[in-house]
Amino acid sequence: MPSGRTHDRITYLSLPPLAVIIYILTGRGGWLLWFSGAYLFSGLMFGPDLDIYSVQYKRWGVIRWIWLPYQSFLKHRSFFSHGVILGTVIRVIYLSTLVLILAIFFVAIAQLIWGFNWNWRNFAENIFNLLKNVYLGEAVVIFIGLELGAMSHSLSDYLVSHWKRSQKKPKKRRYKGKKSRGK
Repeated sequence: MPSGRTHDRITYLSLPPLAVIIYILTGRGGWLLWFSGAYLFSGLMFGPDLDIYSVQYKRWGVIRWIWLPYQSFLKHRSFFSHGVILGTVIRVIYLSTLVLILAIFFVAIAQLIWGFNWNWRNFAENIFNLLKNVYLGEAVVIFIGLELGAMSHSLSDYLVSHWKRSQKKPKKRRYKGKKSRGK
């Protein structure tokens, strides 16, 4: 399995060719920026190794504790953390849920202090409609960036592990049969 530094190098070196491909496919500079940011974020901080005490985990600094429940529920290198699409979806849902819980808490405190009214249902519907009708392309490009950043990590883990297994020489087995007695 590659080290954290190796994963970082892979992320940095693979971004330029992927960015060129994204720009050729979309022709939009804004989408290229969203993709690049999501790819770097995923490769450096939001990748599959958040399920262990890793470089990615440590980069969250003082708030890295938010990943402890995630680590306790997922086995390292399981399909739920390192799996294609599913791993990224689970991390996005997990982080979004935490952000939503914090937002509800802070808005509730703000309501108590300043006494304004907040309609949660309208807010959620407006956000969903905005994503669906206005920013769907950006959301898709961001998800692709997050997924490709995670896939570069998982793929390098798989390839290095496979290569190491193929390099091991099979152990010679010694025959442990009965000793023959010379008569």
